[in-house]
Amino acid sequence: QLQACGGGSVQPGGSLRLSCASSGTVFSYNVMGWYRQAAGKQRELVASITSSGTTNYADSVKGRFTISRDNAKNTVYLQMTSLKPEDTAVYYCKIEEIRIQAPQTYWGKGTLVTVSS
Repeated sequence: QLQACGGGSVQPGGSLRLSCASSGTVFSYNVMGWYRQAAGKQRELVASITSSGTTNYADSVKGRFTISRDNAKNTVYLQMTSLKPEDTAVYYCKIEEIRIQAPQTYWGKGTLVTVSS
């Protein structure tokens, strides 16, 4: 249901923009987020944004990454700047519905970001 795109290879200091769109219906109250998993490491939260626009960032990306969303398109974006080699990972998007009855969580398949000179 979620399709992430925008990954690729970039040199240190470069920028990339990830996007993730839902092809299905998502409950309007939700949290959209980006996670990443580097080789040999656990998946970690990169950034999240609520339906009302409240954002949260991992300390490692604060000031460099910006998460945004388009509610009409059920799409979440991650603008990444000043990329570092340690940002290399597979990036996953997630949408978590916030409701009492049968909340759903959707994960995208992941897109690879490689930062290397």
